Amino acid sequence: MAFTVSTAKVSISPPLDVNPYMAGYGTLDGGREATSSAPYESLWARAIILWENGSPNLIMSVDILALPRSIHQSARARILQLANWSNGDILIQSTHTHNGPVVVDTLHPFMCYGLSDLSMVETYSQQLEDDLVDAAQKALNNAQTAVTLDYKVTTASIAYNRAGLPYLEDTVPVIVARRANGKARAVIFNYACHPVAAGMRTLFDGDFPAGACNYIENNNTNCFALFLQGAAGDQNPMGEPSWELRDEYATKLGSAVSIAMQTPGRTIGSPLQTSYQEIQIPLDITPTAGNLAAVRAAYASRLPNLDGNPAWYGRHAQVMIGRIDSGSYTTSVTCPFQVWKFGGSPQLKIGIVGGELVSGYAAYFRSKYGGANGVIVGGYGNESCYYLPSAQFLPPYSVGGSYEGGWDPDYPGIAGGSMTVYGHIGHFLGGTGGVEATVINTLNSMLA
Repeated sequence: MAFTVSTAKVSISPPLDVNPYMAGYGTLDGGREATSSAPYESLWARAIILWENGSPNLIMSVDILALPRSIHQSARARILQLANWSNGDILIQSTHTHNGPVVVDTLHPFMCYGLSDLSMVETYSQQLEDDLVDAAQKALNNAQTAVTLDYKVTTASIAYNRAGLPYLEDTVPVIVARRANGKARAVIFNYACHPVAAGMRTLFDGDFPAGACNYIENNNTNCFALFLQGAAGDQNPMGEPSWELRDEYATKLGSAVSIAMQTPGRTIGSPLQTSYQEIQIPLDITPTAGNLAAVRAAYASRLPNLDGNPAWYGRHAQVMIGRIDSGSYTTSVTCPFQVWKFGGSPQLKIGIVGGELVSGYAAYFRSKYGGANGVIVGGYGNESCYYLPSAQFLPPYSVGGSYEGGWDPDYPGIAGGSMTVYGHIGHFLGGTGGVEATVINTLNSMLA
């Protein structure tokens, strides 16, 4: 079957009079504000459409911390109306930059940053949704180039495991769409590491993934680059954060991809099979009157914020008490799973999960599906409203609490760590039927 490619990108950098508030870190009450409308480097929604015999398949990366369910679901519904495609044909992923703009719902602007007037955040969030639809429409409308697809894996040493686990991500999968003359028309590359190399700044920026895309495009004529974030939940960049470190890692990753692109890898192609489904992952909360009273009391004890916790713990407690009193708390969260399978031998599979997937999952699925040569694994897919910890981050394996696991040493009490940032009432359920089993069973069923 024949493949063609069309591409587009839309700037999503907000002027200060639209939305000055910056997402990530969550350490400043009242919100961290950008000091200039000029970003360090522009933020983009980047879209590649792989056309297989005239049928479009969209992959989009967005230089944003995380897409909340509200924006993702609304944008997806609108994009579905643009062409004859199914849910599985539309893959949207956040790069997870920590120097992007605040959006509604995730991370919760009040709980995380103490923002009470959300008018600017809401205006920008609607614009962001429109920009995602616009990027998809432009990619559909733009000229198509006949291409062949090939795949290879290179490496880059940027990340370390911040949780002290043995999983270290250094693989860089590279998919190249080539013109008839062998030159790259587009490249999709994957790496797993938190984009926090620059550190907490006051200029909007996509960190090293955005810099790597720019490096590739600047060094490969008329080539469109798109970064896919990997299982980066517990992976951080080595070194002291700075603009210099950000640029160093952008060049390191971009150079590794550019070198890999110079010669074709193994051929991949038709048939391209896509699938998408949403699964409920249970929280560790017992919704009986007695337990909810105990949970409410535990949150009430956090309101004075006298125990050295971050300020957002108190705001989170305030919101959780309101949800308990109104009966609006949830006992599970929705998680989107998406798989693309390319033809070829061996078959290349891409598995993308919503949420901040930790690297142990990538190690597991690579061991099961032929290593990085057979499978690309990523998180932050479509909507990202929580960490997805493996069992190692939950009791009984972790006894002192963990940020990624979303609980503090007062287990089995109330949410801690990342679950306070993301605004949930408790951490994920462990054990049989819990978060690890759900992620593994669901993705295995789709990858098989």
